[in-house]
Amino acid sequence: MNHQGTKRLETDRLILRRFELSDASDVYNNYASNDNVTKFLTWPSHKSVEVSKSYLEYVVSTYNNLNVYQWAIELKSNNEVVGSISVVKIDEENETFEIGYVLGESYWGLGIMPEAFEKIIKFFKDEVGVRKISARHDVNNPNSGRVMQKVGMHFVGKSKGSNNNQNDCITHIYELVL
Repeated sequence: MNHQGTKRLETDRLILRRFELSDASDVYNNYASNDNVTKFLTWPSHKSVEVSKSYLEYVVSTYNNLNVYQWAIELKSNNEVVGSISVVKIDEENETFEIGYVLGESYWGLGIMPEAFEKIIKFFKDEVGVRKISARHDVNNPNSGRVMQKVGMHFVGKSKGSNNNQNDCITHIYELVL
C-alpha cells in the first residue's frame, strides 16, 4: 500500500479534512456529547468541551504518520464539523482497512455519511492501493448497516463486539473488495 495520510478530500456538500483544535466546540456540540449518537460506539459521550479538545490534541498529534486516516466531516453550507470517518484498523498483510464513523444526530438521514464514505473508498482504491474495506455495526443500529450497503458493501457475518452500554454485543460485519 502507498500510505498517504489524511489528505483533504471534497464532495459536492462536504470537506473531509484533518481535525484542528479549533473544532472542539463543533465536535462536542454536534455529536460527541450526545448519548443517542455514542450509544453504539466504543467510546463514551464527552462530558465537556475540554474532553473533546483533549481528544483532538491526540488526533492532531498523529497526523505526521502517513498510515493515519482520521477525517473531520465539515459541511460546506455552514462550515461546521458534523462527524468523523476514519480507519480504525489496518491489516497491512492483506491490504485491508476497517472503517469507523460517527455523525451528529441532526444530520442523520441526509446522505452525508454515504457521501463521505464513497469519497474515501475512491481515495483508498485509487491512491493508497487498499484491496478490501470492512466495517461493522451493532445489530441494534441497523441504520449504520444501511450506510454500508449504500456504498456497496456486503454482509459477511456476525461477531461479538463491545460498545458503551454492553461489554458484549453482536455486530454485523460488512466488506467491500476494491
